[in-house]
Amino acid sequence: MFERTALPDGPRVISARLPGARSVSITAYVLAGSRLETPDEAGVAHFMEHITFKGTAAYPSARAISEAIEGVGGSLNAATDRESTVYWARVPRREAARAMDVLGELIVRPTLDEGEIDHERTVIIEEIRSYLDDPAEWAQILFQLAMFGPTALGREICGDEEGIRRLPQSAIREFWRRAYRPANVVVAAAGDVDHGALLELVRGAFGTGDGGRLPFEPAPALPAGERFLLGSRATSQAHLAVGVPALRRDHPQTWVLTVLNTILGDGMSSRLFLTVREEKALAYDIGSGVTDYADAGALAISAGVDPHQLQPALRAILAEIATLRETLVPPDELAKAKAYVSGGLELRMEETRHLASWIGGQEALHERVYTLDEALAAVEAVSAEDVRKLAGELFLDERLRLAVVAPARLARGLERALRLP
Repeated sequence: MFERTALPDGPRVISARLPGARSVSITAYVLAGSRLETPDEAGVAHFMEHITFKGTAAYPSARAISEAIEGVGGSLNAATDRESTVYWARVPRREAARAMDVLGELIVRPTLDEGEIDHERTVIIEEIRSYLDDPAEWAQILFQLAMFGPTALGREICGDEEGIRRLPQSAIREFWRRAYRPANVVVAAAGDVDHGALLELVRGAFGTGDGGRLPFEPAPALPAGERFLLGSRATSQAHLAVGVPALRRDHPQTWVLTVLNTILGDGMSSRLFLTVREEKALAYDIGSGVTDYADAGALAISAGVDPHQLQPALRAILAEIATLRETLVPPDELAKAKAYVSGGLELRMEETRHLASWIGGQEALHERVYTLDEALAAVEAVSAEDVRKLAGELFLDERLRLAVVAPARLARGLERALRLP
């Protein structure tokens, strides 16, 4: 399914060939994210991602960068996470060299212009404000703080407005100097491309330079924050996020957790959707998801509900959680959940963007790279008893954390209600 090469003092390269594919997708993972930040430099990793797009040695402006890719019908973007920052481009197959060149420029040759840095502060501040103006996003921000506490894992990746205003330009340049090194990058490509030819493109675009995984503070004992956090706002719809600490990345029970999460809240066939929305009409949007890091993780359930129905909605969610730890999932429901996971994997592997992310993300952050067949076998091996046992270990009263954005008077009593039946 893939070929891998570690270039001496340069990027690690992994590729998957899809004969006949007309597109090529390339992802470049810089092994540095917001988890490397100190409190005084919160937001610097995300700021770094923004400022690279303002100009490089070969592409001196944001317009020149975007036109280099969009001018051939392609797409280009980036995202900052806790433990990595990923840049990606998808282009017609014949333009693979162009895409690789642009990604190399963004990562190893940004100009970091003084005027552009100051200009971009206002853009990032507007991004932060947009999240705080969105009750669903604010609930997620509060939940991360409740789960991981005031640590690098609990802070908002973008930072806060005050911190971005005072972040010195020297901190941005120093972050680039120590983190954005060729040997601290993983490059992944998917499409009808030859691995040997790809290596030559990577060498030319990224060059060499010292690197290696940068150290970060270990995760705190979880949960690390307050049991209940409220964002008081006069919203017409309340938003809540409730969850528990889960598994670190590459835990032996990772695939069990994937199936458990699918049964609980992933998709319109999940228990939460069918019960809380379809049967009880307590929410329009509800679902669950898993977050995992090198040494910690969490499972969170999110919902938008009528503010007057916060307590009934919370009770219905907790009841579904309790059922998972108390009774075995019926065989037909387990089979459907596993088919949902497996089918989704298979469908995504036919699209170059998802395939590049699959192999690149595993090479960059995981202990091993799964082939599709290995992943499907791991999903199929999950039993109902595995799910029940893991639910019993995860879903405990003292581990629950809740974040809510709603009118304060309608959120009274929620902390007392945060108990499994």
